Amino acid sequence: MKIGYLGPESSFSHQAAKKQFAAADLVAYASIPACLQAVLNDEVEFSVVPIENSLEGSVHATIDTLSQNTQLQVVAEIILPIKQQLLAVNESNFKKIYSHPQALAQSQIFLATNYPNAELVPTASTTAACDYVANNGEEEIAAIASCEAATVYNLKIISHQIQDNDFNQTRFWVVGNHQTFSFGKPEKMSLILTLPSNHAGALHQMLAAFGWRQIDLSKIESRPLKTSLGEYFFVVDLRLNCPQQLIENALEEIQLLGGQIARLGVYPITSVTT
Repeated sequence: MKIGYLGPESSFSHQAAKKQFAAADLVAYASIPACLQAVLNDEVEFSVVPIENSLEGSVHATIDTLSQNTQLQVVAEIILPIKQQLLAVNESNFKKIYSHPQALAQSQIFLATNYPNAELVPTASTTAACDYVANNGEEEIAAIASCEAATVYNLKIISHQIQDNDFNQTRFWVVGNHQTFSFGKPEKMSLILTLPSNHAGALHQMLAAFGWRQIDLSKIESRPLKTSLGEYFFVVDLRLNCPQQLIENALEEIQLLGGQIARLGVYPITSVTT
């Protein structure tokens, strides 16, 4: 079985993919759209892509690509704790610190306290930062990345767990081209909801269909439709802790009110512990 992931190797997406597919052939892709296109092209059976970080919020590239390719289905969710380390060839008073923008943002307090004069240099990935630092060991530079990346690139961990929040987590979705494969008992459903028109109370009407049935919505987020300014669709996550018929009735009510629904999938949740 071939599984795609947002590369390169030793990225957090790679770690999530290894947790879910320990014995699979893992294939790295350079971007989230490329990961998902690989599923559409039958290059891989599933792809593992980030959907939300607890500190930095949603990953818009994932949501937007899925909204444009609703035949893709989410079949599992992986919650991975994100632990950032400061890595270097040797310890010094670093003049530049390299990493992905999210990793830099997740470590702001540590960096401001310990390296207030260091230049923060964004890179395409945390592993790209490690690769650069490992190949330029004579410079006073460091990278922010995972323990796994330190091992892969033979870098020293200068400071452990430098993230600002110890509860830093990222949700990853396992996405396939069908909903026939089961990874366990479904716990969540994700939908794309498009309102019938941009008029006062439209969103309230749609959400009321869930509310009065006491259906637990774990997330709702708007994204631009990219048709005209001020037009949005909504990504809705709901917990499957009520009778399925209640959910089906709510979706039917929304459609009768003129709303459009695309089902992104029903799926189990795996929380990784370290």
